[in-house]
Amino acid sequence: MLWIYAAIAFGPLVLVALGSFRSNADILQRPVGLPDSLDLGNYLRAWETASVSTYFTNSILVTVGAVALCVAVSATAAYALSRWRFPGRALLAAFFLSGLMIPAKLGLLPVFYMFQSMGLIDTRLGLILLYAASGVPFSIFVIMGFMRGLPTELEEAARLDGAGEGRLFVSVALPLMRPALAVVTVFQFAPTWNDFFYPLVLLRSSDRYTIPVGLTRFFGEFATDRAALFAGLVIALVPLALIFAFATRQIISGLTAGMSR
Repeated sequence: MLWIYAAIAFGPLVLVALGSFRSNADILQRPVGLPDSLDLGNYLRAWETASVSTYFTNSILVTVGAVALCVAVSATAAYALSRWRFPGRALLAAFFLSGLMIPAKLGLLPVFYMFQSMGLIDTRLGLILLYAASGVPFSIFVIMGFMRGLPTELEEAARLDGAGEGRLFVSVALPLMRPALAVVTVFQFAPTWNDFFYPLVLLRSSDRYTIPVGLTRFFGEFATDRAALFAGLVIALVPLALIFAFATRQIISGLTAGMSR
């Protein structure tokens, strides 16, 4: 059953990859088929002529910035909520986790007016802040669950050696959090990289488009450059494939250690 699922899931990706080496005329005549040769002309046309390089750069800046900010805020908050004892800790944790129950897109209208008043419409910074904030509840949930399952003896030993809270967090807690941070990074990177809705609504200038919105420019009123579109889709898949390939082991260990507690 897993092999059947894998074939269904990877089948469209294989067709897109093969189509990226074919011409538009060949694709129209034979929608499914093998390329005659491994011609990289479609990739060059998509990267240079169709501005995929600009969209790709924008997506990298927005996604990396949002994920880095989200992970930094979530790691510090989750550490404090799971290790420190202070009045209102449970209420504060419930406040953060309540964000999991509210779809972020329901708040688009107030977010739009708030960004408009702050001058963040049609800016990459606005997207970074929005994606980072929307990913904090899930990230805190994962990291808190992971931290609660870890022993506190290492931190107590570091305190006896004179380490302050900052040193504890950087030298002890962060290395222990690595599997959970990998899970959070991947689970925030993928939806942020693939998101089409927020860039479509909040961006106005084509030179600030991220790659999901930018790829729609391959569709014209009278014609569609399918070959270049397939090449652009393959380019868009490369960062996701790389991050999943390098973080698979950390994802599995983080999920099994954090979610089971």
